[in-house]
Amino acid sequence: MTRFLLWTTAFSKLLRSGLGQIRQFRDHPLLAPHIVRVAVCSVLMSGTVVAGCCVGIQTLGGLETLELFVLDRFVRLHPDAPPDPRLLVVTLTEEDLHRYRWPLSDQILAQALEQLQSYRPRVIGLDLYRDLANPPGESALATQLQAKNLIAITEIIGDIPPPPGVAEERVGFNDFTLDPDGVLRRNLLFVASPDRDYSSFALRVSLAYLQPEGVHFRYTPQALFLGAQPIVPLEPTSGGYQIADTRGYQTLLKYRTGSAIAQTVTLTDVLEGRVNAAWVRDKIVLLGTVAPSLKDQVYTPYSASLKDTFQMPGVIIHAQMVSQLLDIASGQQREFQFWPRWGELLWVWSLTIVGGLLVWKLRHPLTFGSAGVACLLVIGGLGWGLFGHQIWIPVAEPMLGFVVAVGLAMAHRLFYTTTRDPLTGLLNGGAWVRHLSRSLARSSRHKTPLTLGVLFLHLDRFQLISKSLGEPSSDILLLQVVTRWRAKLPRSARLARVSRDEFVISLPHRQQETLTALAERLQEALADPFLINQQPLVLTSSIGIAVTQAHHLHTPENLLRDAHTAMYRAKGIGSAHYEVFAAGMLAEAVDRFTLENDLRQGIAAQQFVLYYQPIISLSSGKIAGFEALVRWQHPGRGFIPPLKFIPLAEETGLIIPLGKWICQTACSQVYRWQQQFPDHHLAISVNFSGRQFEQPDLIEQLAQTIRDAEIEAFTLKLEITESMVMGDVEAAIDLMLRLKSCGCKLSMDDFGTGYSSLSQLRRFPIDTLKVDKSFVQKMGQSPEDYEIVRMIINLGHTLGMDLIAEGVETQADVDALRSMNCEFGQGYFWAKPLPAAEATALLRQQSLLA
Repeated sequence: MTRFLLWTTAFSKLLRSGLGQIRQFRDHPLLAPHIVRVAVCSVLMSGTVVAGCCVGIQTLGGLETLELFVLDRFVRLHPDAPPDPRLLVVTLTEEDLHRYRWPLSDQILAQALEQLQSYRPRVIGLDLYRDLANPPGESALATQLQAKNLIAITEIIGDIPPPPGVAEERVGFNDFTLDPDGVLRRNLLFVASPDRDYSSFALRVSLAYLQPEGVHFRYTPQALFLGAQPIVPLEPTSGGYQIADTRGYQTLLKYRTGSAIAQTVTLTDVLEGRVNAAWVRDKIVLLGTVAPSLKDQVYTPYSASLKDTFQMPGVIIHAQMVSQLLDIASGQQREFQFWPRWGELLWVWSLTIVGGLLVWKLRHPLTFGSAGVACLLVIGGLGWGLFGHQIWIPVAEPMLGFVVAVGLAMAHRLFYTTTRDPLTGLLNGGAWVRHLSRSLARSSRHKTPLTLGVLFLHLDRFQLISKSLGEPSSDILLLQVVTRWRAKLPRSARLARVSRDEFVISLPHRQQETLTALAERLQEALADPFLINQQPLVLTSSIGIAVTQAHHLHTPENLLRDAHTAMYRAKGIGSAHYEVFAAGMLAEAVDRFTLENDLRQGIAAQQFVLYYQPIISLSSGKIAGFEALVRWQHPGRGFIPPLKFIPLAEETGLIIPLGKWICQTACSQVYRWQQQFPDHHLAISVNFSGRQFEQPDLIEQLAQTIRDAEIEAFTLKLEITESMVMGDVEAAIDLMLRLKSCGCKLSMDDFGTGYSSLSQLRRFPIDTLKVDKSFVQKMGQSPEDYEIVRMIINLGHTLGMDLIAEGVETQADVDALRSMNCEFGQGYFWAKPLPAAEATALLRQQSLLA
């Protein structure tokens, strides 16, 4: 607390010094008054806004990842402590697995425990699940498990019970609390509930070890107590955390070392008597697996610096936790401390003020750069220094606030006077033209140039109004006009004043219909009368619109000229009109609008039909299922390719009702096939789009569809793409698990063409990978594609998935896929997508041949 008060005093001095510098700057006699006002406002507003934004982002958890990255760096930089002499870790290695086989028999485990007990340890912690018997040796193991100094594990989340017959006070949960990035930084010690209390495995082991020393355990709503030493639980905003799930009693895990936490021996060493009795006597023995194949490992702050293995075994994690608890109980170290939220806010705001002052006070680039780097080093050094004293404060947040505040103040200082209209604060004509030139250059670098729109706005009769009101009143009127227009503009728009009564707007990535809708909103903004000198005044505007066209060379001057010409055409029609210069774009917009209307009508009139492409079992050659593919037979346009209407349906949201119809129809069809061909265990695959994946009622809708169709849920397989799940990975995994809870199967379509991270793929609850046809069809000509297909199939099998190869067209493809043990194939080699009747005939033919 004393250290915290010292830092608070330092912050207060820093803040008072900064405010004094602002006052000196304000009173500087050589600076123009408006520049002084801009500078003072820039420092105060940029500091306050940036600090507020940091707080807002922090509240939403936007900076937690950065803070955890810094924390991990601090952990790795912290010197390793020597191995804990109070612990011995008995590891089950890969060699032990090969020698004794997994799961270990009760006899082997009982022998190991008996051998360890012969060395008289104070505590044995068994970090192995033994809820099920594994004969022989059941009675021998039961006897060993009755030892008073043995602590066993249970898993609450996975609902894995402890070994039978072990008393409740000798059982601790081994559930870990992982952060969103999968890294273990917190130690969940205790959970109090109305029914019963739950202690962690590490806490149980520690208490058993400390009991002979007279250290007793108790807890209050505010803290846990190991003897007289309190452990205050984490809060969601402790340190760099922002939205952490801190239910229960958790503390920040203090890793003793990233390497050897304690003396380590193997199971074979124990069974063959190669253990020094002094390593065990009166100590804690933790027995658990370190074999990577058993996957009892988690990521830690050390993972980023490791080369051979990136995870730490669970038994080593428990050793880290036990070591920390023993140190706290003995007074060798304390738990981590954190600043209160108001202290963190003062810390961030002070640094943003300092950043703004540096920009306006230091003119020389070298001096300014050196001062900025020095400030960042001070922030990082202070965070590192406090971390060494068991105090964790935010570092990324103040660094980000400092850098952003400096950036904002620099932008304000460098560009304000040269790029802004002095009356309205809008961009001036020159700055707007430069911005438009950059936007055009960016657009031209795309393979398909992006659309960019320009609106030219003229205030009708403003010259006459200005003469009537006088310049001061007309300036007030202009400011009110700009205020109303700004409220109607999207953030990406750039509004500029190019003359007394003329304005221009540029908008990137906007289609023509969007620009015309914006023009209408801008005109509507002027509909209410303005009150000038207590007199109501009505203004209107004429607007011209110019839009870039693909494969045309555009310059800012040409676009401005086109929009200006269109504005004059609008004025020719009358006041308060707008006109589009690019007539070709209008025709395209009309065509798209017509197609969208046709799409709505087509869904209502059920103009769509499903085709079914068989999926073949490569081992038996029989049909294992079908993929449902939608087709649109337009009454006037004829067959419309899916590539033309599916993206439009996605964009407009019409994919939601269309997708619902597809799923219902496909499920009904597979039910009819199951009734007709009961010997065929058919599955039906339905493609899901990104928009469908985001539906809030997706699970309920899907469950209702399955119930209505009267099919088994596992009959339905939902096909998703890589891009759908690689945005918000955690949310995607949660939704996929909920879909799986309905009983459905999940398939990843076109695998290999997207950007899946293999570290994420293994976390996805996917049943099937579909190998993209672009690889399958080139297997015969390209050794690289052959190897890619083989690699994908091996990867899928490793992850416990089955494989479907798409685009199979030749017998050579079939033979190659069979040699790779690919389960299923799909392609024109067997059949193209078929109407329901032809698919039924194909099933009937197969039944007759059988």
